[in-house]
Amino acid sequence: MAKVKGAIVVDIEMCKGCVLCVGACPFDVIGMSKQVNGKGYHFAEMVKAEACTGCTSCALVCPDTVITVYRLRPSKK
Repeated sequence: MAKVKGAIVVDIEMCKGCVLCVGACPFDVIGMSKQVNGKGYHFAEMVKAEACTGCTSCALVCPDTVITVYRLRPSKK
């Protein structure tokens, strides 16, 4: 069975940098950016995209619902 691939998209202007998603990710996919958004917060971003499985743990703990999770369909050979 093929490994499920996932991806996240973070609304960087709405992220307040609470870091809950970083701790919730079982694969250490998410980290905090060195850059800041318009409000002055460091925002979450994918740092290990190849490890993401689309498990949605990060989106479930996000208090501001700024994370959208996608599951990519495995290619059929």
